[in-house]
Amino acid sequence: MEDVSDPPFRYVCKQNGVDLMYTEFISSEGLIRDAAKSMQKLDIFEYERPIGIQLFGSEIESMKEAAEIATAAKPDLIDINYGCPVKAVACRGAGAALLQDIPKMVSMTEEIVKSTHLPVTVKTRLGWDDDTKNIVEVAERLQDIGIKALSIHGRTRKQMYKGEADWSLIAAVKNNPRMNIPIFGNGDVDSPEKAAANKARFGVDGIMVGRASIGNPWIFREIKHYLNTGEQLDPPTLNERVSACRTHFEKSIEWKGPRAGVFEMRRHYSNYFKGLDHFKPYRTALVTSESEEEIHRILDDISEQYTMQLV
Repeated sequence: MEDVSDPPFRYVCKQNGVDLMYTEFISSEGLIRDAAKSMQKLDIFEYERPIGIQLFGSEIESMKEAAEIATAAKPDLIDINYGCPVKAVACRGAGAALLQDIPKMVSMTEEIVKSTHLPVTVKTRLGWDDDTKNIVEVAERLQDIGIKALSIHGRTRKQMYKGEADWSLIAAVKNNPRMNIPIFGNGDVDSPEKAAANKARFGVDGIMVGRASIGNPWIFREIKHYLNTGEQLDPPTLNERVSACRTHFEKSIEWKGPRAGVFEMRRHYSNYFKGLDHFKPYRTALVTSESEEEIHRILDDISEQYTMQLV
């Protein structure tokens, strides 16, 4: 998730039980040209393991070279993004655009598999549009050239994130007798109940959670608890929300520096405190403050004021 799944975000997710994480997707062209922003995305930490570095690009040779650079950063696996639907990526021939050229997708993947000793996995979609839902064939061909796992988002590129994810085709891949690699399902999993229901109904090997984890890292512990016990965990307390937000903020400062850390954290505050009544003044204060000390003071005030309301 671009500008979301960076090390500070991954830290709070790891604290809450996530099993496997990926970096933000990284441009192959940025890596081979030593672009600062792309190179920074290679940062991984021991506490994050297992972790994969996710790459995207449109040129086979660039992707192969980028995979070699990513391998040197010592992740646990390399993941290829053939699923991103956004115009800035797909219209440049990367991400989900490769769903329009399966031979090129297969050739690109094969070269990447050859270029690294690490396991290579793929994230993709059902197809480009309703007329090209060819994921069963795509899965077979990618397995045949050596990928070790496949994550499937249950929408086409044309759908973007609209409508409901169709997990029936994910199940068709999983239940294909030719398939023997793990298949992970993705799309619309925003609660422990949905995760458990989808895993039971469609038989996938695992569940990938994306957008639902933004400002809600507790979803991982909630899903695992529900799968193990059939019972719901209590929702995070206010103090847990404040604590997670503060930790995320502190890690953001630590990794990005004071200026960028304060600025780039602003996109997260509303998600951490979603549903709190009369939160707008605090949100305004958080997204306009440029001081670390002031942010901490505001978070202290949120904890105090809303705790008083609950007493």
